[in-house]
Amino acid sequence: MGVTDKVWGALTSMIKLEDKVNRQSEAMKAQQQRIEDLTTRVIRLEAQLELLTGAALVKKIKGD
Repeated sequence: MGVTDKVWGALTSMIKLEDKVNRQSEAMKAQQQRIEDLTTRVIRLEAQLELLTGAALVKKIKGD
């Protein structure tokens, strides 16, 4: 029974390890998606800031 128990223990350990790896993989995918979403938001904010800064500069030049 000792060998059978060791083989069974090894198999269950591998199954648990595979489950952990799968969960980590899913967590990484979700994290990557969140990073990409935040990057998109930052790009939009930068574009808006540039437009507003340019508009303020034009308004200042026309006002002088």
